Amino acid sequence: QVQLVESGGGLVQAGGSLRLSCTGSGSIFKVRAMGWYRQAPGKQRELVAQIGLGGSTSYVDSVKGRFTISRDNAKNTMYLQMNSLKPEDTAVYYCNTVYSLLNWGQGTQVTVSS
Repeated sequence: QVQLVESGGGLVQAGGSLRLSCTGSGSIFKVRAMGWYRQAPGKQRELVAQIGLGGSTSYVDSVKGRFTISRDNAKNTMYLQMNSLKPEDTAVYYCNTVYSLLNWGQGTQVTVSS
C-alpha cells in the first residue's frame, strides 16, 4: 500500500516562504497526477495545486502566483513552494493523487502569523 509522507511545514510570518515536500512509496509519482491539498480549522479539505504526468499545473485562485508545485519522479517526491504566505494559508497540508485518492498521510502544519 502506498504511503505518503508530507514534511516542511512550520510557523512563518506573513510574507514569508516555505517549501513542502511529499514522498511516496512505490512508483506512484510516475503514474498518477498528484496534488497538494489543505484543510484549515473548521473547513473542508481543498485541492490547492495539482500537477499532471506531463508536468502541467493548475492552482486554485487563492494561491495563483504565490505557490508553485513541482515533482521529481525519479525521487518519488513532490514539492510545493509557497511564497508571500498569508494568514489565510494556515492549514494542514496534505499530498495525494488527484483521482482515486489514496490513504491520507498525517499532513504537515503550516501556520502563518500576521
